[in-house]
Amino acid sequence: MALFVQLLALALALALDPAATLAGPAKSPYQLVLQHSRLRGRQHGPNVCAVQKVIGTNKKYFTNCKQWYQRKICGKSTVISYECCPGYEKVPGEKGCPAALPLSNLYETLGVVGSTTTQLYTDRTEKLRPEMEGPGSFTIFAPSNEAWASLPAEVLDSLVSNVNIELLNALRYHMVGRRVLTDELKHGMTLTSMYQNSDIQIHHYPNGIVTVNCARLLKADHHATNGVVHLIDKVISTVTNNIQQIIEIEDTFETLRAAVAASGLNTMLEGNGQYTLLAPTNEAFEKIPSETLNRILGDPEALRDLLNNHILKSAMCAEAIVAGLSLETLEGTTLEVGCSGDMLTINGKAIISNKDILATNGVIHYIDELLIPDSAKTLFELAAESDVSTAIDLFRQAGLGTHLSGSERLTLLAPLNSVFKDGTPPIDAHTRNLLRNHIIKDQLASKYLYHGQTLETLGGKKLRVFVYRNSLCIENSCIAAHDKRGRYGTLFTMDRVLTPPMGTVMDVLKGDNRFSMLVAAIQSAGLTETLNREGVYTVFAPTNEAFRALPPRERSRLLGDAKELANILKYHVGDEILVSGGIGALVRLKSLQGDKLEVSLEPDIMATNGVVHVITNVLQPPANRPQERGDELADSALEIFKQASAFSRASQRSVRLAPVYQRLLERMKH
Repeated sequence: MALFVQLLALALALALDPAATLAGPAKSPYQLVLQHSRLRGRQHGPNVCAVQKVIGTNKKYFTNCKQWYQRKICGKSTVISYECCPGYEKVPGEKGCPAALPLSNLYETLGVVGSTTTQLYTDRTEKLRPEMEGPGSFTIFAPSNEAWASLPAEVLDSLVSNVNIELLNALRYHMVGRRVLTDELKHGMTLTSMYQNSDIQIHHYPNGIVTVNCARLLKADHHATNGVVHLIDKVISTVTNNIQQIIEIEDTFETLRAAVAASGLNTMLEGNGQYTLLAPTNEAFEKIPSETLNRILGDPEALRDLLNNHILKSAMCAEAIVAGLSLETLEGTTLEVGCSGDMLTINGKAIISNKDILATNGVIHYIDELLIPDSAKTLFELAAESDVSTAIDLFRQAGLGTHLSGSERLTLLAPLNSVFKDGTPPIDAHTRNLLRNHIIKDQLASKYLYHGQTLETLGGKKLRVFVYRNSLCIENSCIAAHDKRGRYGTLFTMDRVLTPPMGTVMDVLKGDNRFSMLVAAIQSAGLTETLNREGVYTVFAPTNEAFRALPPRERSRLLGDAKELANILKYHVGDEILVSGGIGALVRLKSLQGDKLEVSLEPDIMATNGVVHVITNVLQPPANRPQERGDELADSALEIFKQASAFSRASQRSVRLAPVYQRLLERMKH
């Protein structure tokens, strides 16, 4: 007998709900979540669904996979309970919920789904109960008992004091003159209600939540002989105003109203579409410094960007947000919309003061802070949110502030605060000129920079762009964070103070007393012209101490043999520019003989035809191997690596080769 009841229940369920069949149309997000809840509950018997209840509230949700493992809704812990899935009921003595609910008319079904208050108010009207009990095909979005109880007293009084007009109209607005199941409830659609053919707005979100005028569907698809009942968590009301009309009538939007009019966005906000407006209140505008606010309000492009940053591309009801979501604005930026308990958050801040104000073309949430996009900010304002405050103070002290707050098209190369951990330079003529060379005379985007490109600075210097596998550098300084593009200027966050090139490689070496022996060796080897002409060289420059560290006999032999000396010196020169930010710093290794081979590096002395790195050893090329100029430096690095590895095996000690050094080897070989 029990088996017969289960089979009969299954057959009836499949007949009433084609989406429940194994082969059929694609399931809606709601049905997929319900299916997951059913799978999680199957160990408790047939047709049992796992439900997550937020601790300390009456809120319940069918669970999706992510929520099941996180056990949180809007950051609040949940407990799992097991209930009969919609459309089923328990049978005494049987496991689970084997029996399909008996079919009855709409009025009786209201009581079954937990909407007895709707039943009560239906009784009070003269016309509605006979209609619900009679023939026909209807859908009713029935508010739960808790939904009716949460109505403001004055609203409820106005309804029940005039039952055959106000209450009847309110109930009819919850009804549709045909059967509509959840698989037909599509995102952004409207249904025609039985009250003056007024629209009901439906949103069906990817996380399985369905809203009706922003009221959440609690239990869906309860079949009746003359229709279907869906239980919702709010009493809904007619929507007559578009977003622009709501802005016009609300006193708290006085500043927003003026801003929308000045930007020309009022036409869009009163037209067709489905938007979410994160509407800044007067208080939100008052929090902004008057200078910043007046600048934006007086700049049509910045103003439009500001307002577009408050408009999401689709309608997003608060009830649909149960975890963090990345949502795109009309400005093209991404906002992190989340929730914490009953509060909605924007970029982690609980700044929404009033939510789910429904309009005919979307939904409005009031916010108490302005969301200013980068595209409406000056360079100073961009820098205020970045880790470059020390550099910005230097620009201001050097009298360059007007460039960072004006309307010039510029790119600011701002070193990180950590660059100045040992102190800042005094503001003198040299520092002012250096800082002017950190401002490019064009508004750039890093994604369009290319290797070998030259950039002109306010100081009149030409800076070179170097593109490496994992780095993008301008002279010796590499970009350390994503660039921020403002109204007129772009901010590049840099990993060090930039030093423009000062003369050729030979000029650099001659101007530094540490390299007098190297300069003499270059001249003896006949390489002066090479290092003076145009080119792209990387020179590992041994200091005088490095030459003196050679055994006297070897040093004399080397300096007396021009051919061998040239070979040794060429071994220190690469044929492309490699700055330390692109390849990393070289490391200390040990030789096969056990002597410490310190390839220490003072990096990035920039020259017009290359870069000089200071080293404290004279590098020796591998013995008995013919050298081609393009492979010399790479072979040297490979040989150092081989020697270090051999020593490591012999001494059972670990010798580390930095990944950046390995990249150097790859780059010089290929």
